[in-house]
Parts: sequence; structure tokens; C-alpha cells
Amino acid sequence: MTKAQIIWKSIGVCLTALLLVGAVISGFRMTPTDAPCVSMRYLIEDKSERMYLTESELNMLLYAEDVYPLGRKLNLVSLHRIERAIKAHPMVRTAECYLTPRNEVRVQITQRVPMLRVQTNTDTWLVDTDRRVMQARAAVKDTVLIVTGNVGTQMAVTQLADFAEWLQENKYWNARVHHLYVQSPFMLYLYLKDANGKMQNERLVLGAMSGYERKLKKMRTFMENAGQAIEGKNYREFDLRFKGQVIGRY
Repeated sequence: MTKAQIIWKSIGVCLTALLLVGAVISGFRMTPTDAPCVSMRYLIEDKSERMYLTESELNMLLYAEDVYPLGRKLNLVSLHRIERAIKAHPMVRTAECYLTPRNEVRVQITQRVPMLRVQTNTDTWLVDTDRRVMQARAAVKDTVLIVTGNVGTQMAVTQLADFAEWLQENKYWNARVHHLYVQSPFMLYLYLKDANGKMQNERLVLGAMSGYERKLKKMRTFMENAGQAIEGKNYREFDLRFKGQVIGRY
């Protein structure tokens, strides 16, 4: 075989390969726009750990917006509108809608995760891990920090959210804190619980929220060294506001 023949043969192989690739790509892109959507799937992250929303709820949102895709022609399916409708669910954090080569519409969903529950005299609401206020829902049964008293939104999403994050990472205090009571921004009380989860009689006086790590470290040292000495003495509270001191009051 001459050199020229070898070159032309190589060119022919390359052209054949390109035509085959083009045919595959064309076949993928040439899905008829009047083909129907054959399936609708929700892929919900961490649904085995927590399930704050149901597929029926999501379907109802799509029906309400007249965008439920199953059985519709693909040229009448709006992925953008489906995504927007799903994002309107109060427990949806992110949603990404896409079409598969098999004409299946899928929505990848992440859920909002609460870390703080605020209970006032008139209302109950949550703060999620993005520090956004969210509705309290019966489906949300997570064990999170409970805050009662005079709580404003700004304080909840800043100082109290900081404390809730710290508490989740501190095994010692997370196992002991029952709830936090806010009398004012400068006077906060921490109520503890026993091994059975029942609230104990005594409370910890934090004062202002600032310096809570130092205050609680001081209280832990006090409890570990003087726990037996104070046991059964029915203290009403332990004041942690003063440097280097834990003041017990009956």
C-alpha cells in the first residue's frame, strides 16, 4: 500500500468515526418535542434521616401551578416553572429540575434543616442552618435548641444561632441543656435536664450572651470538682456572670 493510499484510508476512518458520533448526537438531540414525559421523580437528599416533605405535597404544588409534567408533551413542559414551584415549598432549600434522555423529569432536592426552635407566648417558629426563619411544622421533630421568652428575629439568627451551632458540637453541654430562656438581651437563663430529659430545678444565669463558652467551661469545671458537695442542697440558680466565680443561690 502506497503512502498516499494509507493517508486516504486514515482520512476515511476518521470521517466514518465523525459521522457515527454525529449520528449518535443527532439521535440524542432529535427526540421528538411531541414525545410525552414518561416519568416524574423527586430525588430528596437525606430523606432516610429526615423527611420534611412528601411527594404528594410536591405533586400538589405542581398541579396548583398547572406544570405537572407526567404524560405531557415535552414541548409543553417547563423545567423552569417546575423548579420554581418546588422551591416554593417551605421545607425546600434547593431544587434543580432536569430532563433525562429517557424523557423522565427529575428534581434534585435538598431540605431545610432547623437548628433552633423559638417559642414565645404567641408564636412558634424555627431558624434553619442557613439562619433563615422558617415555619414550625408537625413533620419537623428534630432535637434542636429550644429558646423561650422575649426573642426577636435578629437575636435569633445571630447570637442564638451562634450558640445553637456551638451547642451541637459540644457533646457535654448538648446532653445537658433543656432550654434557653431570654428575659432580655442582657439577661439569659439556661435550664438543664437530667439523664431522663426532665428539666431540673436549678438554672444557670448567663447574663448577656457574650462569653458563653468561658462561662460554661467554668461551670463544667465547678460541677466536676464540686458536684458531690452541692448535691442535694437545692440551689435555685448558679450565677456565671462574674469572672472566676460561680455563685450559688438558694
